[in-house]
Amino acid sequence: MRAVLTTDHGDLSKLQYVEDYPMPTPEEDEAVIKIAACSLNFHDIFTRRGMPGIKIGLPVVVGSDISGEVTETGSDDTAHWIGKRVLLDPVFRDGKRAGMIGETVDGGRAEYVAVPAANLVEIPDNVSFEDAAALPLAYGTAWRMMVTIANVSAGERVLILGASGGVGVACVQIAKMKGAEVVACASSQSKLDRLKEIGADHVVDYTSTSYLDAIKEIYGKPRLDGSGGVDLAVNFTGGDTMKETQRCVKLHGRIVTCGATAGYNVEIDARFWWSYEHKMLGSNGWMPEDLETLLAFISEGKMRPIIDKVLPLEETAEAERIIEDREVLGKILVKP
Repeated sequence: MRAVLTTDHGDLSKLQYVEDYPMPTPEEDEAVIKIAACSLNFHDIFTRRGMPGIKIGLPVVVGSDISGEVTETGSDDTAHWIGKRVLLDPVFRDGKRAGMIGETVDGGRAEYVAVPAANLVEIPDNVSFEDAAALPLAYGTAWRMMVTIANVSAGERVLILGASGGVGVACVQIAKMKGAEVVACASSQSKLDRLKEIGADHVVDYTSTSYLDAIKEIYGKPRLDGSGGVDLAVNFTGGDTMKETQRCVKLHGRIVTCGATAGYNVEIDARFWWSYEHKMLGSNGWMPEDLETLLAFISEGKMRPIIDKVLPLEETAEAERIIEDREVLGKILVKP
């Protein structure tokens, strides 16, 4: 079958498109999916580059956000899945294996994949394979971060850094669903225009304007009397952005993160932490029920994932380049 392998850690030259990769066969607790769509994430870039402290057997077929149709199962107990349209929850949750499908074992950049049947989530009939595949890492992460952990609420002011990527766009959509007012930060006018189209109330080009200055202009400087600033700041950028983020958040406000795309060694100003009684919140991943909730939202017409591009499987390297060069707004998918 056709597949794209990550053969080693390094640059895009480490991706190899092949047409003779072995077809998967299911173990007793597994199902084989004929893949319809697989969305890319910045996590895929980190996997190719190599992540400190995480060892991955190479070569591997990367790709964790997978949708398709079940063609075969490894036992009669799971045969009821055959023929069903499914989304894959890529996280191993049985305690027997570590990591994710598409990271520590083969994933979705291929025509077929074998996965644990326990990781299957049925897709409603009126939800496309493409919309379903856009969900797990980006929208699942954003839902847990914004709703389960940060409890974003109607009327709140929300600052979102990195708002043009898959997670950032999802955060904008979810905050607006909950009735919040959103300030979205991105790096180009075209991205800012698109963010306005999907609901952002205010946009900031962080390459030319300090987002702290923008927050002061829009809402006023945070003060100890409770005026000014935002209620919630979403910062999964990390790097050198955290101190400036603290200065945007009002008394009793929250800062939430699900990662650190610009570096995990962050510097904070403890004075703002205690003086403004900020809550610093961490969020990690999602749960299967979050994916079911998001599928229901799409089915009911309450939300639609933002998909920037859909490319053929053989253009996977170009898809990764687009993400790595931050030329995408929302999700990018590949299809066999």
